Amino acid sequence: MNEGYSKIFVSLDGTEQQDFVLARAIRVAANNHAKLTCGHVIDSTALESAGAYPADLITGLETAFKESIAAQVDEARANPEIDDVEVIIRAGRIRETLKDEMLDVIQPDLVVCGARGLSSIKYALLGSISTFLLRNTECDILVVK
Repeated sequence: MNEGYSKIFVSLDGTEQQDFVLARAIRVAANNHAKLTCGHVIDSTALESAGAYPADLITGLETAFKESIAAQVDEARANPEIDDVEVIIRAGRIRETLKDEMLDVIQPDLVVCGARGLSSIKYALLGSISTFLLRNTECDILVVK
């Protein structure tokens, strides 16, 4: 069903649930004849606390991520109902990088993300990306469970 979305951003976290989240985003993009942007932030906070980290480590993580979604991205690019497909990967602090370097630049109509299902202790300490998105974006959010 076309909801009038023209730019859809899917936030992927590298977990096993991301295939399901990406599949849903592809379906929504096709139903809306929209552009689909797949975004992933490599969390650099652990790397930063260890001091300097080799640039080839980030390159290796980028390559591994791209390979993990390659089949689905190829399927989306082959779908004539989807206007365009782009993959963006950045390294940084997840929330800031996601908001400042991706969402503020792309300005999507819809953000699709997964619900990771953090334990209550981890949620209290870390919060959730889906909650962050709900509070800090102007567009619709679809949280896939």
